[in-house]
Amino acid sequence: MKRKAEKRNLIISLSPDLQDLLRHGPNSEPIEYPLKRRASLKDIVESLGIPHTEIGAIQADGREADFGFIPEPGQTIQVSAAAVPFDVTRPSLLRPEPLPAVRFVVDVNVGRLAALLRLTGFDAAYENKLEDGQIAALAHREKRIVLSKDRALLKRSKIVFGRLVRAVRPDDQLRETLHFFGLAGPYELFTRCLLCNRVLEPVAKTDILHRLEPKTKKYFHTFKICPACDRIYWRGSHCDAMAAKLAQSGLCGTQEPL
Repeated sequence: MKRKAEKRNLIISLSPDLQDLLRHGPNSEPIEYPLKRRASLKDIVESLGIPHTEIGAIQADGREADFGFIPEPGQTIQVSAAAVPFDVTRPSLLRPEPLPAVRFVVDVNVGRLAALLRLTGFDAAYENKLEDGQIAALAHREKRIVLSKDRALLKRSKIVFGRLVRAVRPDDQLRETLHFFGLAGPYELFTRCLLCNRVLEPVAKTDILHRLEPKTKKYFHTFKICPACDRIYWRGSHCDAMAAKLAQSGLCGTQEPL
């Protein structure tokens, strides 16, 4: 027989998607949380190991509550994962100020995901030397979604929108990200620089002729250039191969990349 919960404890129930994120391992049973101090629901849930970025809704005794809600002893708390697709452009009680557009900042532990997002046409900021505080500040300043496997990073208060990436392989991480945020395409393939994220600009072949290899000069006539790093792009076989790879992954793109 289960003992009755003490009145000074909270009873916290988690939706299945959050149960696997608990610090001490998966647990499908309601959690008795000893309320020893005055704390917000955000602090309480994150002390269990769950970043606030993963939470979609909270109820306290059946009533909707925000992250700043201070629970009282004996209350029952229901915490639900963010529903898929997660639309960051719509306001909610937990996130009353939505994002004006879908833009990402990618942490170093999923760094290869940045290039794949750029390839797919999304604005994905990434620098491998950025520290957690700098990433949080960038996300706050530029209204970006943080993608990471670092729970401590995603718990930072300046980060409003984020995703604790579950997948291991970069291709799977891309599919996970696009699915979670409801980004179904069609995608604007090969419109951003893979190195520095800037939108590519058309450039006349005559202006870059001196930089092209002989075969490139002979067989290709349409080019784009990065206005930041000056890298040149054209629709070679590598573009078709990458487009085919995305199609095999179930992702669609524009008909004429580059």
